[in-house]
Amino acid sequence: MRHKRKYAFTFVEIMIVVAILGILAAIVLPVFQSNVTEAKEAAAKDNLRILRSAIELYAAKHNGVGPGCLSDNTNFAHEFIFYLSMLRGYYISAKPKNPFNNLTTIQMIRGDAPMPKAATGNYGWIYKPATKDFRIDWPGTNKTGTKYYDY
Repeated sequence: MRHKRKYAFTFVEIMIVVAILGILAAIVLPVFQSNVTEAKEAAAKDNLRILRSAIELYAAKHNGVGPGCLSDNTNFAHEFIFYLSMLRGYYISAKPKNPFNNLTTIQMIRGDAPMPKAATGNYGWIYKPATKDFRIDWPGTNKTGTKYYDY
């Protein structure tokens, strides 16, 4: 009488499959991570383009003064005033997120104070209403060596 063999995997066969899956994951994961970074870079550039265009449009309708200035006073700058003036004028529909840290906050640079020399990542964005300079607040560089702050 013949015994029917039950189909079961041995421990060695399972370990070989796990090893193959691990090797495939090691190959695919860096490619996936690179694509995620490239997507964040593209989103950052697009958000900056949209915001800078909205700022220029606002300024064109307000005698060259950018949003965020109370009563066209470039020495006073406040995030609330920036969003109030942008949202009320329908220049943007929502607070954009910095795709790297998911923050929507803005570090407002008042009057003649200089823009920071580098990004810290503590805010979503950095904006100086007096010059209408708007930048992303994220340290580091892309794969070509360009600082995110300089986008």
